[in-house]
Parts: sequence; C-alpha cells; structure tokens
Amino acid sequence: MSSVGLQILGIFLAVIGWLGDIVICVLPMWKVTAFIGNNIVTAQTFWEGLWMNCIQQSTGQMQCKVYDSMLALPQDLQSARALVIISILVAVIGVLLSVAGGKCTNCIEDEEPLSEPTL
Repeated sequence: MSSVGLQILGIFLAVIGWLGDIVICVLPMWKVTAFIGNNIVTAQTFWEGLWMNCIQQSTGQMQCKVYDSMLALPQDLQSARALVIISILVAVIGVLLSVAGGKCTNCIEDEEPLSEPTL
C-alpha cells in the first residue's frame, strides 16, 4: 500500500495535468504555418487552434477569428477538439475519485460493530 504522502503527491500532479489540459485546449497554436515571400515584410504566420485561427503579420499585428461552424474545422482538429474535451472530463472524474478514495479522506468512518449481548 502506498503512503498518504504519495497519494497527495499523485493528486497534486493530476491536478497540474488537468490544468495543463485546459491550457492546451484554449491555445490557438495547434497547427502553425509560416509563409515568407520575397522579402520579410510579406511574411505571415497562420495559427490554427481548436476554437479559432490567427494570422500574425511580420509587423507583429495579430488577427484572430473564431470558427464560424463546426464544419469549418479540418477533420484532424475536429477529432482533437473532441478528444481534448473528453480528456478534461475524465481527468476531473479521476481527480474526484482519487480524492474520495485516498487514505487522507474519511468519507465513512469505520465503526466497530457492537457486540451482541449474550444471555
């Protein structure tokens, strides 16, 4: 059996992983494409994320646009969106179950059964 300290460390690391999962879900940098013309002035960087796409000009100006519909997404980003949302939900359930089942949590106290009176 593992000690309480290792269980708390595992829960802490699971929460950090869950927060990282949320961060990667929000970031627009899932697919990055750079186009550089004849000179550096015409350079553009395209970022495609799960929820929006962004264009960054060589001047530093960035324009982001939310996808109009679910069908506007490429198929790989549609599947990534679904899998990331599922992983966030499963991580929440896993953290809650690990907190509830850990040695550091007493949801139900072990009560000694009363001995039956003998006649």
